Amino acid sequence: MEKWRQSETVSRLLDAMLPVYATLAALGVGAVMLLLLGANPLEAFGALLEGAFGSTNALADTVVKATPLLLIGLGICISFRGNVINIGGEGQMIVGALTATALGLAFPESPGIVMIPLAMILGFLGGALWGGIPGALKAYFNVNEILSTIMMNAIAVQLMNFLLSGPMIDPIQAARDSQIPQTARLAAQFDLPRLIPTRLHLGALIAVVLAVAVYFLLWRTTLGYRIRAVGQNPHASRYAGIDVKRQIVFALLLSGAFAGLAGAVQVFGVNHRMITDGSATGFTGSAGFNGIVAALFGQLHPLGTIPASFLFGALLVGANKLQRVVQVPSAVIIALNGLVVVFVVSSEIFRRRREQKRLTDAMISQSEDGPPPDIPAPANVEGTP
Repeated sequence: MEKWRQSETVSRLLDAMLPVYATLAALGVGAVMLLLLGANPLEAFGALLEGAFGSTNALADTVVKATPLLLIGLGICISFRGNVINIGGEGQMIVGALTATALGLAFPESPGIVMIPLAMILGFLGGALWGGIPGALKAYFNVNEILSTIMMNAIAVQLMNFLLSGPMIDPIQAARDSQIPQTARLAAQFDLPRLIPTRLHLGALIAVVLAVAVYFLLWRTTLGYRIRAVGQNPHASRYAGIDVKRQIVFALLLSGAFAGLAGAVQVFGVNHRMITDGSATGFTGSAGFNGIVAALFGQLHPLGTIPASFLFGALLVGANKLQRVVQVPSAVIIALNGLVVVFVVSSEIFRRRREQKRLTDAMISQSEDGPPPDIPAPANVEGTP
């Protein structure tokens, strides 16, 4: 039994490192692509590191880029732990940003100390509404949440395009023949406070604090226990008296809420207005999807998602300098990011298979050697311990 426990510890350590190995493998494939294009991989990756960490401004930009990934990743940790797949982060982020922006535009003379918290709360609630709809459809009508969240993304994009080209359009743009779909610039007092004289804003600190809060929610509260229990085995949870349907709705509602908060933080901390090119990525920068990968990289653990989001923020920021230095097409940068996504997601599938194998081996080991010392042996026929 002791030998099995030692191998179990080594196996878990290897599993924890799988996302790192997956990233290195993806960069290895990327290096081959760069060689085929006549670029020096060492020079390219050196430029990537310098672009992400080479100066105070670069490091601040990396953290700013990582902030929405972390917030969305926290929501993904909640929903995936409940075995509910949320692919709607893009739409939830958009709706959260729209609601927060509408509040700022409606009360431009309000003090920032009042309006900023209200906007964050409203963005949180807007994303929760957009995530709760697929949750209710999943729980009460058995609608596949992957399909419904993707459809909600499309609806959110069209809603954004309508509002930014009509009711919420910047009056300056409305007076021009060539109109840019954007709102007016929010009042300066609504800008999230800067932590240092860079683009780094208070939203980054909020995201880290919320990561700790989500950890306590999932592992130190009754609600978190119920969500995780439903994710592990909904039938056993129902037998134990847990309202499975309610937990499914809660999981997607909270997941959408964090994505909506990410949208509010992006507006009030970075853009200071809503603007788009007609697609979701025009505003989100694909944060709704990259947040999923960050959460998977962090092993669906809120605290593990912090460094994972920072890593992906660094890849996104550093890729811009990589492209400028080695003069490769932008499609290569997209392909490099895509490789990281594919390898990391694949490593998560491999980790789950290894975990299942460990459970099977543990059952076999226990049946052969008897229960470990800290587990009492079952009583005999006469009932004597």
